[in-house]
Amino acid sequence: MWQNFLSEFMGTAMLILLGAGVCMNVSFNKSKGQGGGWLLINFGWGLAVFSGVLVAFHTGGHLNPAVTIGLAIAKGGFDIATVCIYILAQILGAFVGAFLAWLTYKKQFDIEQPEGSKLGVFATGPASRSYAWNLVTEAIATFVLVFVVLISGYGAGASGPAVNMGWLNALGVAFLIVAIGASLGGPTGYAINPARDLGPRLWHAIMPSKDKGKSDWGYSWVPVVGPIIGAVIAAFAYIGVAGVWPA
Repeated sequence: MWQNFLSEFMGTAMLILLGAGVCMNVSFNKSKGQGGGWLLINFGWGLAVFSGVLVAFHTGGHLNPAVTIGLAIAKGGFDIATVCIYILAQILGAFVGAFLAWLTYKKQFDIEQPEGSKLGVFATGPASRSYAWNLVTEAIATFVLVFVVLISGYGAGASGPAVNMGWLNALGVAFLIVAIGASLGGPTGYAINPARDLGPRLWHAIMPSKDKGKSDWGYSWVPVVGPIIGAVIAAFAYIGVAGVWPA
């Protein structure tokens, strides 16, 4: 169990270090990549997921409570304690990854940055705030992620890797993340991962940085609940399409 915890912790930390890092590179004044644009962020997050999955090889690279929950429903083989340990590792890993990204860009955090960017590089926020529709967006985007991951691994046993994109495997998930961001990411910034949003938002709340702004806890439930809803629907859709019931 300790190996499982460390695998998910290290993989998620790598995911957030690189994912938050690309957001900082594109968004911040006095950064070489400033103005790189949305597609650079999409590809940065895709390759961050690729790297995180490789690091978390021992557990198959969930890196995401929504993936863990979806897999537990669709394929079985996970008790409640195991699910909770995976999720705790993912949230703590995301927190540490955010801290490391902050360390990397410490000099940029010390100077004035565009309004809202010191939260935006860590946590997602809607382009147009409507909690109900933002929830729908996150649920749909996460449904795509979890359903495609599950159906690509059709026939794999419960003990097999969570991430299975055919011969592409981890790289296939990277492309999937890029596709989701480019297609569905505009309304909310596509959290599609409760740990990816919650862990870095927690770091932002305690981060020693002037003019960092508020952590927007009023919105924080959307990128947690939306992805879980999408993952549950994806799990049952997988069961229906594949005709395979969990053990």
